[in-house]
Amino acid sequence: MKAHIAVLPGDGIGPEVTAEAVRALRALEKRHGHTFTLTELPFGGAAIDLTGNPLPEPTLETCLRADAVLLGAIGGPKWSAPEAKVRPEQGLLGLRRALGVYANLRPVKVHPALLGASSLKSEVLQGVDLIFVRELTGGIYFGEKRREADSATDVCTYTVAEIERIVRCAARLAQQRRRKLVSIDKSNVLETSRLWRQVTSRVMREEFPDVSLEHMLVDAAAMHLIRRPRDFDVLVTENMFGDILTDEASMLAGSLGLLPSASLGEGTRGLYEPIHGSAPDIAGRGIANPYGTLLSAALLLRHSLGLTAEADALEAAVSAAISAGALTPDVAGAAAAGAVSTREAAEAVLARL
Repeated sequence: MKAHIAVLPGDGIGPEVTAEAVRALRALEKRHGHTFTLTELPFGGAAIDLTGNPLPEPTLETCLRADAVLLGAIGGPKWSAPEAKVRPEQGLLGLRRALGVYANLRPVKVHPALLGASSLKSEVLQGVDLIFVRELTGGIYFGEKRREADSATDVCTYTVAEIERIVRCAARLAQQRRRKLVSIDKSNVLETSRLWRQVTSRVMREEFPDVSLEHMLVDAAAMHLIRRPRDFDVLVTENMFGDILTDEASMLAGSLGLLPSASLGEGTRGLYEPIHGSAPDIAGRGIANPYGTLLSAALLLRHSLGLTAEADALEAAVSAAISAGALTPDVAGAAAAGAVSTREAAEAVLARL
């Protein structure tokens, strides 16, 4: 098949890990006879330095024409001063809104070879296989913001339609898995959460009676993710809660560097990125974990391009590389072998493709 993929390396370790995902896509392209047009574009802090805008118009236009977007990471101390008027994160929020990608899927699966990489006991982690569905274009991140001399305000707003569509997305995923959905809110305090709980209950009762629904307060969910993570299947929640809880859940797998994400809308085009940040403290050292980005590329192949066999092959190659002990420093403590570099980890994956 022919496909156009916009590649946004971004900042920090973003270019390093994205380069390895591009190499994997090229390998699959050659092996399976596809034609991938990969267009690299400035985004985030790098784009601010070039143009003054974290999301330059040519970058946005290309992303809107592409079949999928692959993103590395953005941000860093250079652009994070409290008084800064332009920030890399503004570009990311703008891109999500422009693409209409309201559903962020973050799978968390604990690899048997990495049970020792987490700070939790291995018996708690065995068999953990869950997926977060985070609402991505509403809530406090997109609400009205005001800053005055002695106060600041961030408004959190959700509509019925926004809640309905994300709950339907999560419920359809649950139907393909263990038919268990946990909806996370803060309905004992927040009016938006009361609406969230009411709408979720109605949608599940009327449209997905075959999926069991459990409501859980966000603080309880944070606790139970550590106490009994194996009990969870699909979890759906609003934007800020999802942002925080998925970083917590990444520690079940052992490292932020291991986990991918897919941000999807109504069509097939999606935005794919590892859940980790730009990690400026290790940028340029060649030790960043590329697996989250490689697995994000697999999600891209599956959800946007419909290339299930290729996605399965890439995921299997990553799993095999981990099993063989090709581990970067963030997780190498779990193995007897020494740590490998970003490139060496990716080479281990390519060898298994």
